[in-house]
Amino acid sequence: MPLKQPNISFDGLIAFVRSKVFWYNLAAAIAGIILFFWVVSLILDVYTHHNQSLSVPNLKGLAYNDVKNVLAKTDFEYAINDSMYTPDKPPLTVLDQTPEPNQKVKQGRTIYLTVNSRKAPTVKMPELRDNSLKQATLILQSYGLRLGQTIYQPDLAKDAVLDQLYRNKSIAAGVQLQKGTVIDLVLGDGLGQTTVEVPDLMGLTLNEARGALQMASLSLGNVEADNTVGSDTLTAYVYKQTPIFGSITDTLKAGQPVDVFVTKDKTKLPGIH
Repeated sequence: MPLKQPNISFDGLIAFVRSKVFWYNLAAAIAGIILFFWVVSLILDVYTHHNQSLSVPNLKGLAYNDVKNVLAKTDFEYAINDSMYTPDKPPLTVLDQTPEPNQKVKQGRTIYLTVNSRKAPTVKMPELRDNSLKQATLILQSYGLRLGQTIYQPDLAKDAVLDQLYRNKSIAAGVQLQKGTVIDLVLGDGLGQTTVEVPDLMGLTLNEARGALQMASLSLGNVEADNTVGSDTLTAYVYKQTPIFGSITDTLKAGQPVDVFVTKDKTKLPGIH
């Protein structure tokens, strides 16, 4: 037999909606929904440590072995994410970190570290000859090499690279070098075969004599120190030079060297007895 459908009149429905039973049930349902979402939110807050953020410590510049001590009393984890080579930093020094220092993060967050490599990677020496000083400098930087001394020699091409030196010896392109290696450049002075007079260096400190020679478009040659000079030759005084100032041979081609003899004994200087 087919089930009989309940016979609910419109008036009966209105009466039910207006009854206290309906409103009590509705209020209970709403309260139940609110309570449900509050409990869920509370559980999520506890699970995710809501509003329990910590400030990330600054680990940059620390040795990797010291990182463990710094983080021992915190809830942070740490891991090496990358390495790179910086010649002026000790091996395994922390160079960078993620997240950044003082950033607010959740407890238990892992701090990823970039540390300095133990050994510099190697690169091939580029060909710098016939480039300008500016171009050669940019090329060295792109290879991770460093520019050392610039040594000028007579040549009509101003600041053109005539030779590239490693440890005072010419180095060919393609030779493997460690990143950070210092390369000296021999450059044209733009003067060619111009002759200049040798300046009077007597009584000047070695540092002052070097500057005077540069101003005269000459270079400093051999430096011979007597027994009064220790390791600090730059403050020693020139008491003899070759060629001698005022002599018949006191002119040189631009860029040529002048040899000097230095002392800390001022009695050797001209006019002092």
